[in-house]
Amino acid sequence: MHVVLIAAARFPLAEPFAGGLESLTWHLCRGLRARGVAVTVFAGHGSDPALGARELTTRPLALSSAARQDVSMAPEAWLAEHHAYLQLMLELQARDDVDVIHNNSLHHLPVAMAGAATAPMVTTLHTPPTPWLEPAVSIADDPRSRYVAVSQHTRRAWSHVADAEVVLNGVDVERWSEGPGGDALAWVGRLVPEKAPHLAIDIARAAGRRVRLAGPVGDREYVETMVLPRLGPDAEYVGHLDTSGLRSLVGHSAATLVTPVWDEPYGLVAAESLACGTPVVAFDRGGLPEVLTEQVGRVVAADDVAAAGAAVDEAVRLSRASCRRHAVRTCSVERMVEEYLRVYGSMSTLRGAA
Repeated sequence: MHVVLIAAARFPLAEPFAGGLESLTWHLCRGLRARGVAVTVFAGHGSDPALGARELTTRPLALSSAARQDVSMAPEAWLAEHHAYLQLMLELQARDDVDVIHNNSLHHLPVAMAGAATAPMVTTLHTPPTPWLEPAVSIADDPRSRYVAVSQHTRRAWSHVADAEVVLNGVDVERWSEGPGGDALAWVGRLVPEKAPHLAIDIARAAGRRVRLAGPVGDREYVETMVLPRLGPDAEYVGHLDTSGLRSLVGHSAATLVTPVWDEPYGLVAAESLACGTPVVAFDRGGLPEVLTEQVGRVVAADDVAAAGAAVDEAVRLSRASCRRHAVRTCSVERMVEEYLRVYGSMSTLRGAA
């Protein structure tokens, strides 16, 4: 079997990952190859050299002076991304050596042009509906296209335009190995308003525990206004860590706080925490309740700092071994890869022009 994986053009497939989309595509490529599947990857600049990815780029984007004088011209970066996907889909239209195209991008063109390719396409829905992708899914009536959502929550969000099945994201449970635990709490993610790390600090103080925060600063104004003033002896920002550093941080923590103020499509941080044996306290947002059970964490009402603070005492008493077993059974890359192979197999009869 030969699978083409299409990633997003804006971020590389490299650690530390920009998000769940990049993590899924990187792990899926490696997992498929480990099972003897031939994989070609198209991805953004700076991707992991070990993947051998072909860069999503133009050849180059050549605009005449006349075209540049058009006052309605879209930003050049947008045009470059658009034409990179156009070039890719035109190439796939002419290839007969591909069995399945797996689209993990958030761009509308792969979906819109799927019917022109010889190989059938499955698109993973990683996000809530977007104004670019939603109409493409609605309009592109290709009987050879399939859709997969990363959670039941995400499936429901797209159900008005797509009949998707669910394959939960996976984490590498070998790399995210069980840790000894500790006294402090952990928070991991991009420091942006929708992830609300400032609420994690408030929750930790309500619970009477220290908290350590790790992740890239995605919104400096928000961090300077809402996060930095809250730091102190009981709340520390430890920086943007690699996977090894994050594993050590989470594995040496009593519990992980997951505090989104938007609906997370899945809940990758929660899955990684459980793989380390560390229980989770999370807001009831998006797909997070699908990752957690009463045996491995606590889910409280969205944005309820007091309830989350009270739940910490319950969570830290949960069995770390149970958290680890739950992650291995339901959150592993191996489980994810096997489920995608099943999806690919169900599409084997769809090859050929529509």
